[in-house]
Amino acid sequence: MLKSFEHIGMTVSNMDRAVAFYCGLLGLKLHLRKQMPDGMQVAFLDAGGGMLEVFAPPGGATRAKDVPDGTAGVKHITFHFENIEEIFARLEEAGVEIKERPRFAVHSEMLHRIAFVRDPDGIVVELAERSRNRLS
Repeated sequence: MLKSFEHIGMTVSNMDRAVAFYCGLLGLKLHLRKQMPDGMQVAFLDAGGGMLEVFAPPGGATRAKDVPDGTAGVKHITFHFENIEEIFARLEEAGVEIKERPRFAVHSEMLHRIAFVRDPDGIVVELAERSRNRLS
């Protein structure tokens, strides 16, 4: 029986930058960080309803590429915020790369307002406020 969403794994080029972005700016909690014998750094960042398992190879990693329409893959990761205007302003002030400014969501049954930014490696991150009709 399914209990919940656990985590998604992702690769970043620099663990310090990733932790600063996801924890320092977005508010995730660093649950575990360690270095593996092969030099790979691994961290678990808790988003409150699931985690990011972040890998930083010892030689770094190239910038993420957007998944084109018609190609299988993860398009973006989304985090739920009470007020996206506030978090968006904080990210913009910090110099985070903006993909799309806050707007009303197309799928209003699920989400009220959304915005998109890129993490330090170019991974698309959606900021979302849930629809008022949506209980969870």
